[in-house]
Amino acid sequence: MRHGKKVNHLGRTASHRKALMSNMASSLILEKRITTTVAKAKALRKYVEPLLTKAKSDTTHSRRTVFSYLQNKESVKELFSTVASKIGERPGGYTRIIKMGDVRLGDNAEMCLIELVDFNTLYSKDEKAGKATKTRRSRRSGKKTEGAETEAETTEKVEAKEKPAKKAPAKKTAAKKKKED
Repeated sequence: MRHGKKVNHLGRTASHRKALMSNMASSLILEKRITTTVAKAKALRKYVEPLLTKAKSDTTHSRRTVFSYLQNKESVKELFSTVASKIGERPGGYTRIIKMGDVRLGDNAEMCLIELVDFNTLYSKDEKAGKATKTRRSRRSGKKTEGAETEAETTEKVEAKEKPAKKAPAKKTAAKKKKED
């Protein structure tokens, strides 16, 4: 029975699994997003999140500890320079797994994307703040007073003033005139 054994062996020996996780973590740090199977992504999340937490404190000891896991100088350098500065104030949950819905052709394995959360521009906080600034409009047909103008009307007037006049239509060629007659 497997009571209390949480490690997913992924059908590999311990040395192969260690090398796989190390290489995938390096790729994730360098590329910010990788495509893999769901089982590997879940195992990678458990492997890489403590490394990302270690990267918040840029000390020689934490660099050496992370290097012992990754065995890749470029990924350690990238982790401690750009990635650590972006995830500095995040309390955890540095990765996101997005299931793609398709399966791998050879063995029908579920595929997914695993990415670093702070490097995805689609879900950034800046866009949410931009959407929140819009005001709500009422659905009433509205009884307006004659002197009051709504915000939408004033912006329409300003845009109408700013737009240049349209160009005159091009002259018809002799061939088009013959076709019309």
